[in-house]
Amino acid sequence: MSVSLTSSASSTSPSVPRVSICLPTCNRPELLVACIDSCLAQSYGNLEIVIGDDSKDARTQQLMATRYANEPRIRYTRNQPSLGQARNVASLFERACGDKILLIHDDDLLTADGVEKLVSLWARHPQLEVAFADQYEADHSGAVDFDASARLNTAFRRTKDAEGLQALPGRTGLIQMFPNNGWMANADLVKRVGYKDQYGMCCDFVFGTELCLAAREVFYLHDYVSVYRKTATSISHSTRGTTVAATVSAYAFVKALKLPPQLEPSRKLALRRLAPIVVSVHAKNRQAVLGSKIALTHLFAYNYGFSMRLYYHLLMLSRAAVSPVSEPA
Repeated sequence: MSVSLTSSASSTSPSVPRVSICLPTCNRPELLVACIDSCLAQSYGNLEIVIGDDSKDARTQQLMATRYANEPRIRYTRNQPSLGQARNVASLFERACGDKILLIHDDDLLTADGVEKLVSLWARHPQLEVAFADQYEADHSGAVDFDASARLNTAFRRTKDAEGLQALPGRTGLIQMFPNNGWMANADLVKRVGYKDQYGMCCDFVFGTELCLAAREVFYLHDYVSVYRKTATSISHSTRGTTVAATVSAYAFVKALKLPPQLEPSRKLALRRLAPIVVSVHAKNRQAVLGSKIALTHLFAYNYGFSMRLYYHLLMLSRAAVSPVSEPA
């Protein structure tokens, strides 16, 4: 079953905020078309689409020249040489001219009224700095799985009872409630926080956490504004299960964060999700000592021993100890 992603653009007024949709892309022109078209079909008219192309070949550049040459809302740049995931996004933020910034990746989509739903929140909450909402889950073609969509948002604590201004804005990023794209924020805040490249595959989680920590007000809207397409070509998919996986970097980032006392419970909640995954990664990579240290330091993540997951991971670690690889000091 599919969700309509098209709508005629509304007329604009100089008084309404200008939205910069930032769209990084890399070697996926076949997916990019649907993403761009979903941006062009927005019911909200005062927007620009800023595209940064990190592709190794010219297919995307040729696509843009033939399909979108006469579209004034698009500002396309091919990065030569390629910038990499984080620096590509950072360059888009720098180039954005709008009052608000919205990020969408090339394998995802916006619903026809997604921008309008998000930007309208500022009329109700003038001090608002960051807003986000629910994501549909869809297959490669964009066909939405509604049951999977509900499970996806529930897993990340995006539920009706959580809707509204967040009492602790920083908590939103820490507990991974904040999505990696489809969000909207004041451009000045986005540019001040920046998108850093030293965190590898978890740069989106780091950015979302730092953005929410820096924001005065964050609003969660319990409504769908974007579509997450499950594809086999995602960057995180290629590193999953390795020591450079996003979860490993995210764990190290959360552990090192300096937080006010009121956010320490949020850190613990984040580590409850992250630590067992990191233990599993180290076990699979035969880093038994490192994995054991993390497991025993975070027994709360295993319900203090009342979880079969702990004993399964300890078994994995004991097997890893038989044929270990060299571990960091």
